[in-house]
Amino acid sequence: MTSRTTAYDRVEQEIPDARIDAALAGASHEPYWSDEAQGPDALPALSGDVHTDLAVVGGGYSGLWTALIAKERDPQRDVVLLEGHHIGWAASSRNGGFVESSLVHGESNGEHHFPKENARLTELGSENLMEMAETVKRYTMDCDWVQPGTLNVGVNPHEVEWLDEMAEGPSDEGRLDPQQTREQINSPLFLGGYWEKETCLVHPAKLAWELKRVCLELGVKIYEHSQVNDISDEGDTVILSTANGRVHAARVALGTNVFPSLLKRNRLFTVPVYDHALMTEPLADEQLEAIGWKNGQGLADMTNRFHYSRPTVDADGKTRILFGGYDAVYHYGRTMRPEYDQHPETFRKLAAHFMGTFPEVGDIKFSHAWGGAIDTCSRFFAFFDKAMGGKVASAAGFTGLGVGATRFGAKVMLDLLSGEKTELTELQIVKKKPKPFPPEPVAWIGVKMMTAAMVKADRNDGKRGPFLRVMDALKMGFDS
Repeated sequence: MTSRTTAYDRVEQEIPDARIDAALAGASHEPYWSDEAQGPDALPALSGDVHTDLAVVGGGYSGLWTALIAKERDPQRDVVLLEGHHIGWAASSRNGGFVESSLVHGESNGEHHFPKENARLTELGSENLMEMAETVKRYTMDCDWVQPGTLNVGVNPHEVEWLDEMAEGPSDEGRLDPQQTREQINSPLFLGGYWEKETCLVHPAKLAWELKRVCLELGVKIYEHSQVNDISDEGDTVILSTANGRVHAARVALGTNVFPSLLKRNRLFTVPVYDHALMTEPLADEQLEAIGWKNGQGLADMTNRFHYSRPTVDADGKTRILFGGYDAVYHYGRTMRPEYDQHPETFRKLAAHFMGTFPEVGDIKFSHAWGGAIDTCSRFFAFFDKAMGGKVASAAGFTGLGVGATRFGAKVMLDLLSGEKTELTELQIVKKKPKPFPPEPVAWIGVKMMTAAMVKADRNDGKRGPFLRVMDALKMGFDS
């Protein structure tokens, strides 16, 4: 097997350091989404004892959707939501705003793990996305919701065949040749594309803030800066303890995702992996014209370490481009620290890759460079659990697919807490957990080996080497 350089390897070699330095100089390290728009004031923390029918832990998408749907199903149900910081501060305001229908991180990944129910999971994912769009419309949620789809592009020759596999036959209008692809989004790197038109885009922070608004209007009681530090089973109720109060709940839904689970038995099922992104300053008209992008699609390439990109219109009506992904950074010991949100090496790679992807733009400056942790599990999509005699349900492991899939996860948790058999509770995706990650130092070594193997595969026509094939056999590989 002959090792080759990828398109992005070549780009990194070609872009001068001084140009990268100039592009990143002065960039804010706050997430663009929460810096660009004004969020609501935080609500008071929990104080004293509170009794409720349902307590939801976590004020990101997972918890907010759970609380909202719980009140829609039963308006008389008393619902309390506890958030350790402020609503939407973690992954929910740091992501790219891609709302995908897939619940399993891509068709082939779902087929690999649950071939017997993958077709139904595809249907459920489409239904979930449709219901989500209907909810946004019903509550007039101001979150910049659009449905331009995603343009998946090949940047290395072997990826053209993968694009063909995405198409449903030669007459599939979504499959674009190089010229058609560049007519959509102009880049010399693009060798072809597939325009998947179901994906939606959203302003991720605004979505979290609007979910908060709707929950409050429906009667959910929200306490911010109220981190839950203990959970205990007290017979008919579950007690959640914070620094200044306790919640006594008949049922509890845990939507803490990347943060260590309150159910200790689930802590080995996820690891925090840091993802990073850049946002350009507003593009001049001639720069925007050089790229094209008139249909406003999301953009993703087909490499193992893929990029995601999208346009967004800021408060002044100017178009900016988000560019993120590629590196997935794991820190020894499953540790999470605020300083990990910054990773200069990755920011420099992303800046170079942007310049190489869109050379016609010329010199560009990035206004924001930020990162955040993703709750990665070994199958790359969510898993679920019940505990304490069915009084507690949890969902985690969305692995970067949470903007849309957390709504599905919320429905699963509520079905599990109902104690009734439903279609969702009987799915294998709900009943079966992924393989746990090993303890340290094995986990760190394994992640490093996986990353190296994926890099090697990208440089060898996409051919998966022995390590990746073993991981595939163990159901711990990823094939999107």
